Amino acid sequence: MIIDIHGHYTTAPKALEEWRNRQIAGIKDPTLMPKVSELKISDDELRETIVTNQLKKMQERGSDLTIFSPRASFMAHHIGDFNVSSTWAAICNELCHRVAQLFPDNFIGAAMLPQSPGVDPRTCIPELEKCVKEYGFVGINLNPDPSGGHWTSPPLYDRHWYPVYEKMVEYGIPAMIHVSTSCNACFHTTGAHYINADTTAVMQLIQGDLFKDFPELKFVIPHGGGAAPYHWGRYRGLAQELKKPLLKDHLLNNIYFDTCVYHQPGIDLMTRVIPVKNILFASEMIGAVKGIDPETGFNFDDTKRYIEATLNLSADDRYKVYEGNARRVYPRLDAALKAKGK
Repeated sequence: MIIDIHGHYTTAPKALEEWRNRQIAGIKDPTLMPKVSELKISDDELRETIVTNQLKKMQERGSDLTIFSPRASFMAHHIGDFNVSSTWAAICNELCHRVAQLFPDNFIGAAMLPQSPGVDPRTCIPELEKCVKEYGFVGINLNPDPSGGHWTSPPLYDRHWYPVYEKMVEYGIPAMIHVSTSCNACFHTTGAHYINADTTAVMQLIQGDLFKDFPELKFVIPHGGGAAPYHWGRYRGLAQELKKPLLKDHLLNNIYFDTCVYHQPGIDLMTRVIPVKNILFASEMIGAVKGIDPETGFNFDDTKRYIEATLNLSADDRYKVYEGNARRVYPRLDAALKAKGK
């Protein structure tokens, strides 16, 4: 199977964005706050957005299953308070669940958490539990910076995050470390803030000793790991200066990198530097980079082409990148596939 572990519902019906705009307006004027029941999206509308977009591209590009979560830039945890985030997360997660029910062979859910700046992460646990127990979701997205660019939360190795980590281990689910919209105009959301956050997450995990407390914890660092693979020597050297173990022991039993890297040289570098066991296939298609690369004539985010073309992977390596590693890192995904005889 070709399993894409990084998909977002970027093509949700316009009614979702319109409801969200009303919710944001209602923060200042409570008389404008919409009710959840006022959001009406039919199954036919969901089907249309998927069949003509994600599913069409999956079929064209040869992928089978996508781990599907709410649109990352829409999470916007910095907007409003916890109640605003909680309502918004529940709506977005339910839509992804409905997509997975409509297309059970092609999509399976991962949850957005109702994070809010300055709020204890344990408040996210009810939504996390609902998504795992009731919706059958196989992972979560964890925003290390709910402030949207101010970085007011403690680093990922801090005990602040432990309530979420405890639930992740209990349920056997990994977290993709994924920020949302940047509220600082100096940092473009997808071009700078996302990549900065990926890189920051790796460095935070080097600085701490989180995996001594949680040896079974699993994180996916998206967008190819930010700058980390490209500067792997820098991070090995910094870990050495910090008197940490070798990165293969300090990090690589617990963190994984996806293949949302949008040119061949980037994938070639990643597959030379990062062990195959730590690479998961992903495209984040219909995401940050939707256009066609004039140098190749193919979409930038058609990442399967890069995996096929690299000389650094054997056939067995490709199986691990496409399927084997995803089944290992996402045990609930593996169980769901086995239940279907796959």
